[in-house]
Amino acid sequence: MLQEIEELQKEATAEIESASDLNALEELRVKLAGRKSRLREIMSSIGSLPADERPVVGHAGGRLKTAIEEALASRQQELETDSDVATGIDVTLPGRRSAIGKLHPLTQVSDEVVEILKNMGFVVAEGPEIEDEYHNFDALNTPKNHPARDLQATFYLENGKLLRTQTSTVQIRVMERMQPPVRIISPGRCYRRDNIDATHHMVFHQIEGLYVDHGVSMADLKSTIAAVGRRMLGEKIKIRLRPHFFPFTEPSVEFDFSCSLCNGQQRNCRICKGTGWIEIGGAGMVDPNVFESVGYDPDTYTGFAFGLGFERIEMIRRGIDDIRLFLENDLRFTRQF
Repeated sequence: MLQEIEELQKEATAEIESASDLNALEELRVKLAGRKSRLREIMSSIGSLPADERPVVGHAGGRLKTAIEEALASRQQELETDSDVATGIDVTLPGRRSAIGKLHPLTQVSDEVVEILKNMGFVVAEGPEIEDEYHNFDALNTPKNHPARDLQATFYLENGKLLRTQTSTVQIRVMERMQPPVRIISPGRCYRRDNIDATHHMVFHQIEGLYVDHGVSMADLKSTIAAVGRRMLGEKIKIRLRPHFFPFTEPSVEFDFSCSLCNGQQRNCRICKGTGWIEIGGAGMVDPNVFESVGYDPDTYTGFAFGLGFERIEMIRRGIDDIRLFLENDLRFTRQF
């Protein structure tokens, strides 16, 4: 039995060394170490041997099994290396790194603003981009003859719907189903028929906030806008409120942030036009007519609403001088952020 094991080892070694490819090596693996191999038969017959021969034959069979496995593994490595060399693969070279995607700059600023306002107690609310006239205009106290309703200002659809011109529509929908106190923000995409230039586009992204409760004042509105501006752009940012008119707020203001690109020092600045200020959004105290349209008592509750554009914030923060870059999908631009 020992002589047979010795001869089997010589034959196995020779056959493994002569294997020309991986397929032939796999056939040898089955032949030499498989369930029906001669080695398995020898190991199975040890029980029939005299007691004094069993340990000797068992050790010899175990050594043969180990030798065959090592020889198979060694030959497999040799054949794989030869295959890599033949196909021009250098296994010593470092691997190629996969490209890692990044969030779009508008997504980044949206996430930041939302997080700031959530930390101030606001809750995110969402609504449809395809709206009806009631939620986009009527419930927001917008007169039938208001210029914002014109075909030149709003995208109307054939089914009588329209593309929302502001995310204030979400505020109406929330107030219709909730009683005060209400403290929500509604980030999203809006659409207006606007002349496209360095600071205006037909598609833009904004976030609107609404706070309704007992005793809400203009001071609360101003402090909220200031907190967002300074958290986003630094403590040195200047904030300016200008009287304005919006149908859904009274009193109303537009608020500007100081231009970080030129600080008002360049008369030909493409962002601020040399004024040193960039219009960010509008705000004001919610008009009593809006409260009445959703069933709130304007004698009991007051509230403020504000809206600001994400593109404008990024233009100030990153020194970007053209709003059109955000929507052109130019990788040379987006890879910078």
